[in-house]
Amino acid sequence: MHLLMFLLFGLIVGAVSRLLVPGREPGGWGTSLIVGVLGSFVGGFLSRALGFSTGEKPAGFLLSVVGAIVLLVAYHAVQRRAST
Repeated sequence: MHLLMFLLFGLIVGAVSRLLVPGREPGGWGTSLIVGVLGSFVGGFLSRALGFSTGEKPAGFLLSVVGAIVLLVAYHAVQRRAST
């Protein structure tokens, strides 16, 4: 059940990040899920690196969305470069 909730959280984070980043998204909901889950990890890393979070606490929704946006912008850049 914990894994299902984590994936649902990742899907929500991925969907929010897709709404905030302009441009056409080549991937579907699967890509949003992957970007959201990975964004949670990136957000957790950023929060620990910047000193916002100590210990084993999760990054939280806002930093997860920020991490997902960073990954989504990088994904768009790679897709744009691959298509040219």
